[in-house]
Amino acid sequence: MTLAPDRPVEVPPGAPSFRWVPIRSLSARQRPRIVNHLLALSESDRYLRFGYAASDAQLTHYADLIDFEHDEVFGIFDRRLQLLAMAHLAQLPLRKESPVREAEFGVSVLAHVRGRGYGTRLFEHAVLHARNRHIDTLVVHAMSENTPMLSIARHAGASVVRDGSDALARLQLPPDDWISHVDEMVESHAADLDYRLKQQAQRVARLFEAIGDVKRRYQPAPWAASE
Repeated sequence: MTLAPDRPVEVPPGAPSFRWVPIRSLSARQRPRIVNHLLALSESDRYLRFGYAASDAQLTHYADLIDFEHDEVFGIFDRRLQLLAMAHLAQLPLRKESPVREAEFGVSVLAHVRGRGYGTRLFEHAVLHARNRHIDTLVVHAMSENTPMLSIARHAGASVVRDGSDALARLQLPPDDWISHVDEMVESHAADLDYRLKQQAQRVARLFEAIGDVKRRYQPAPWAASE
């Protein structure tokens, strides 16, 4: 998980922060945007996110394997609908020896938008989403050197165990309640509206660009007016 040093906000697990950022759930239709986002990560970013310097082919394969029916993928977009930050919340198989339901959290943020708290917001959103799906524990596998990610987990109340170059954070989640469901519903609808507005703005921009191209193509030559 690769993040830039930001200033995590110490909030109860699942409680949204006061700085609202539109976070949208992604579907298989956004797979190309996910691939583009991952390919934009540097070699060091890929190492922090996946534990190794994944190649372009490996990142594309990872995106192809995302199971949107069982996992959740969240994204933060700019006004041009570039995927700036992405989180993957994957439900882990139930263990025979324990009825505890767990989900693993992974996140990446593009270099030019770090320091804006996107990693923290995606973590908070994932916690809220997991609570409402009756997930008991959120798990974060990170490199020990990924202090920003581990700091976010610790501030949320997670226990962190280091084992050489690896670290494991585990956050026990409170049960869902009507407030958590309302919070998620409001955030989801607002993010969808924000995304549709950005889509509409893109369509309008393309329309004006096309009109400009037509005008330039059929604009009379300077000498035509004097003839």
